[in-house]
Amino acid sequence: MQITQQRFYTPEEYLALEEVAEYKSEYIDGQIIPMAGGTVNHNRIAGNFYAVLNFAFRQQNYEVFNSDMRLWIPEKRIYTYPDVMIVVGEPEFFPNRQDMILNPQVIVEVLSESTKGYDHEDKFQAYRTISTFQEYLLVDQTQIYVGSVE
Repeated sequence: MQITQQRFYTPEEYLALEEVAEYKSEYIDGQIIPMAGGTVNHNRIAGNFYAVLNFAFRQQNYEVFNSDMRLWIPEKRIYTYPDVMIVVGEPEFFPNRQDMILNPQVIVEVLSESTKGYDHEDKFQAYRTISTFQEYLLVDQTQIYVGSVE
């Protein structure tokens, strides 16, 4: 029986790999986790939330970001790509980066079968460590249901 040892990466190694990667990955405390491709429904729902919120807040002091923008959660050492983030006022970026948000107030995640449990539990606990974070909206793509976690 062959035992394989899991490799742990530094945040700097992850960011360097992510710069040239063909697909997005999350970073969770040293581990790089490839993100599964989204379904058509997932893509439509996340895109619609981004578009509607972006339009609704165009004359206000909010900025809306889609899943192309990475979020850094320093207390948990996590880099992730929420489906939608809303920032109040000016976005705060990771030092010397314009692709990593630090201060979301609202995060929207479209649930999938493979990530539903993680989004409800561990990811929510990580988001709660962000000082500006106030609301978490979970959208189920398989049924007509929108809920939040408390």
